[in-house]
Amino acid sequence: MINHGAFSVLSSEPKQSTRIGARLPPDVLRTLHCAADLTGATLSQFLVQAALKEAQVVIEHEQRLRLSPRDTERLLDLLEHPPLPNSALAAAQSRYETLKRNADSASDWPA
Repeated sequence: MINHGAFSVLSSEPKQSTRIGARLPPDVLRTLHCAADLTGATLSQFLVQAALKEAQVVIEHEQRLRLSPRDTERLLDLLEHPPLPNSALAAAQSRYETLKRNADSASDWPA
């Protein structure tokens, strides 16, 4: 598994360099060779750099949370002034505190 922050992809991680292949139409191959030549890179170097750059853009895009100015203000307001717990949350908190109290008292028993 490759983990990129909150974004994970199932994959086997190679221990060494790996060869990958792709079938390309002749016109696409000519275009890629031309671009590689213009940058002074081999076709392989050019393809790896271009793919890596695009992969980083995709990962960054998927990991970023974007909020509108209105949503940002709402989030900040909720963080500064959280609402009171609703009945379901209050009941869950009460159950948790009861379970915790019972677990703590059970561990106080002499052996």
